[in-house]
Amino acid sequence: MPKKAKALPIYVINGPNLNLLGTREPEIYGTATLAEIGKLAAARAKTHGLSVVFQQSNHEGVLVDWIQECRTKGCGLILNAGALTHTSVALLDACRALTHPIIELHLSNPYAREPFRQRSFIAKAATGVICGLGANGYVLAVDAIAALLKE
Repeated sequence: MPKKAKALPIYVINGPNLNLLGTREPEIYGTATLAEIGKLAAARAKTHGLSVVFQQSNHEGVLVDWIQECRTKGCGLILNAGALTHTSVALLDACRALTHPIIELHLSNPYAREPFRQRSFIAKAATGVICGLGANGYVLAVDAIAALLKE
């Protein structure tokens, strides 16, 4: 009997300053580190028979490269683009090139914050948006991707 092909991973891509989680403005972003969040996402993905590629960069072009890589090496994208959410047409265009489900993710609720944070370029390409639920948002985003893949 042939072996079942292993599912492609969910790409979880994190943008600028998210490497500082746990110490940067914990009253807004919580106390969990990015490494701890990565472990939460990987553990939840495993319950769905999936895996994650969990990455962070402070550089927009690197994020674009990873999103493009997801086109052929991933099954879905969870994107916390940080401040680039509100400024990057390049990330929007990279996301629009995907045919996979895309979840835009924010630890805080940008709609309860400064007006400039209330506009998202990424949302125009996203299947869904999760915001304001802290580190648990990543777990919910993995669940959402898994559910979308089953549809």
